[in-house]
This record gives sequence, C-alpha cells and structure tokens, in this order.
Amino acid sequence: MNEKSNGDFTHIDSEGNPGMVNVGKKLVTRRIAIAESRVTLTPEIVDLFANDEVITKKGPVFQTAIIAGVMGAKRTHELIPMCHPLNLEHCSIKISLIENNQALIRCKVEIHSKTGVEMEALTGASIAALTIYDMCKSFSKGLIISQTKLISKSGGKSDFSDKKD
Repeated sequence: MNEKSNGDFTHIDSEGNPGMVNVGKKLVTRRIAIAESRVTLTPEIVDLFANDEVITKKGPVFQTAIIAGVMGAKRTHELIPMCHPLNLEHCSIKISLIENNQALIRCKVEIHSKTGVEMEALTGASIAALTIYDMCKSFSKGLIISQTKLISKSGGKSDFSDKKD
C-alpha cells in the first residue's frame, strides 16, 4: 500500500480506502507533543475558584480533569480509528486560570516510538476540557470550550512549533 498515493493523506491508500499508516520501517525516536485547550468559565464558576481549584459536589474540578485527560491520552487509539496503540512514557496536564475566566489546559506527552503523539496530546487536552464542562454544567451551561490546538511537536521527520511566547 502506497500511503502517499492519494495526495498527502497518509491514511488513504491508492484505491481510496482508509488504512493505518505502516510505521514498520520508521526509526524509533524521542517524540514530544504539547497541545492546549481553553474553557471559558462563567462568572458563577469563577466565583467558586479558590486556591487554584474549583470545588463542586462532584469534587475538585481541575484535579479530576487532569486525571481524565491523562486517561484519555492513554486511550486515544480507542477513540481515533487510525491511531496506533502506544505505551506512553509520560503524560502531564497542567491547568491554570488565565484572563480571570479561562481555564488553560496544557497536555504534554512523551514517548520513544516510530510514530508521533500529537493525537494523544490533543485528546488529553480535549478530554480535560470536556471534564471541566461536565463537572461545572450544573452551575452554568454557558461554558465555552475553544482553541484546542497543537502547540508543538518534536521527533520524527518534522518538528512543529506554534509557540508565541
């Protein structure tokens, strides 16, 4: 199967059928990806913010979102059809309140592998954002999840950085 035969789509073969990329001949390299997502909180939720956390009847929101994000990153291959199952070596999620009403979620994933971890980082940030929404929706349905994006990746055949700071 020639993975590049249908334009630049690596998951489509020459007959137009979907398929997992063959990474068998690639070299194992250290790969790191960082992704972020933002959740705009409503004033009702910001008022609950104290000591770097929002506490609800369901528990600590950010701490729960961190755990959910790591779990999501580890299970990316179960959610995104053509992702390879990976044994992540490290996944960290940091959540901070910025601009007084936005939860900034940063997910960093690391591995030595033949394939990258961008999807794992994006999934981790996304699942953490969805968890914040889920835990806070009883206070307000006006939360907005936005700007889920890849910040950087290294390793493999190309590096990428969208860092503005």
